[in-house]
Amino acid sequence: MKLIVYTDGWSRWNPGPSGLGVFICTPEGKAIEKRYKYLGVTTNNVAEYEGARLGIERAIELGASEIELRADSKLVIEQLKGTYKVKNPVLKQIYTQILQKIANFSGKITFTHIRREYNTEADRLSNCAMDIKN
Repeated sequence: MKLIVYTDGWSRWNPGPSGLGVFICTPEGKAIEKRYKYLGVTTNNVAEYEGARLGIERAIELGASEIELRADSKLVIEQLKGTYKVKNPVLKQIYTQILQKIANFSGKITFTHIRREYNTEADRLSNCAMDIKN
């Protein structure tokens, strides 16, 4: 089963209170799961990476055989594709965790950069995380 995973993360005041949102659906757009998580005080990039990590992890747990990760963070997408190097030590740690998840995944995974206006549900969920702090 192919799953589309939309992720977002952001920080108010960078660094500041941060949250992530994950929206998982079928290729036809049928919602499978919506999640959000408050991360405490961190940076935008950490929140974006944590969103990607959680999204991939959940898609694997849900039994996906193919995952398309969609995010509006060009940095995260290009680093996961291997186009950009990961230099920040905090991001490198999360990046390594994601690579380990992918290495143990027997299916196919692709990374797609999307414009922010196509990531509204994951964005809304990341805002919920910060508003609710949960």
